[in-house]
Amino acid sequence: MSIEQYMPASPSRVGQGTAVEQSRAVAEVQAAIVVAQQCPRNIQAAVAEMRQSCQQMALAERAFYRFPRAGGAVSGPSVFLARELARCWGHIHHGVVELRRDDEFGQSEMQAFAWDVQVNNRNSSTFVVPHKRDKRGGAEKLVDLRDIYENNANNGARRLREAIFTVLPGWFVEEAKAICAKTLADGGGKPLPQRIADAIRMFEGRGIVLDQLETKLGRPNAKWTEHDVAQLGITWQSLQRGEISVEEEFPAERVTAAEIARPAAAVEAPATVQPGGAE
Repeated sequence: MSIEQYMPASPSRVGQGTAVEQSRAVAEVQAAIVVAQQCPRNIQAAVAEMRQSCQQMALAERAFYRFPRAGGAVSGPSVFLARELARCWGHIHHGVVELRRDDEFGQSEMQAFAWDVQVNNRNSSTFVVPHKRDKRGGAEKLVDLRDIYENNANNGARRLREAIFTVLPGWFVEEAKAICAKTLADGGGKPLPQRIADAIRMFEGRGIVLDQLETKLGRPNAKWTEHDVAQLGITWQSLQRGEISVEEEFPAERVTAAEIARPAAAVEAPATVQPGGAE
């Protein structure tokens, strides 16, 4: 089994710099395999490193994602958590590469991979990313190079996340998720009333009022729990990263035709003067 089969496909024409980089990448992978075999990971140290990292609020706040799908919402561990766990576990090579860009058809062929070089456990996926962005009115074609890059990076990050979690032990990932969730619930040692006030003020900066937050959580803020505040934190981070929009997460309350007609029907008709009544 040769190292070259793990490297991305080469284009038909390459420059001198690209050729040098390809040779360097092969040598780097070969060296990584030798180091992994000679200095295998210390599992106890890796677990201790993971626990320490997941207790940090800076990581816990970015450890989960949330985005809308089919009228609901999908959430789970994020690519930020995946990369940190790969670092803690050690001897894992991962990345996303653009194999080919086709401007004529408006698409990029990409590959995401994660490889545990110590045990030779590898996961990779090759996929095509259209140069389009989904919008409410239909897909929007991307022509700006920065937009195409960001679109490719976002799609690649999702595949990279799954690739890393595939090569990591399940128990390692589950414990990390539990610790991050507890870190979010603890709020970095802040009292719960202060965290509630901070969350309300934070969302007000995006034009989201208290009534919308209470409607989303299904209870008044006086009854919010640590879990509620943690969920708001995940929602806030997803808003900041553009995974969801304010309109999707906090839809405006719709007023039906019956509700509009009801107040009008309740207005009393003006009294009429009966014939023969007082002048």
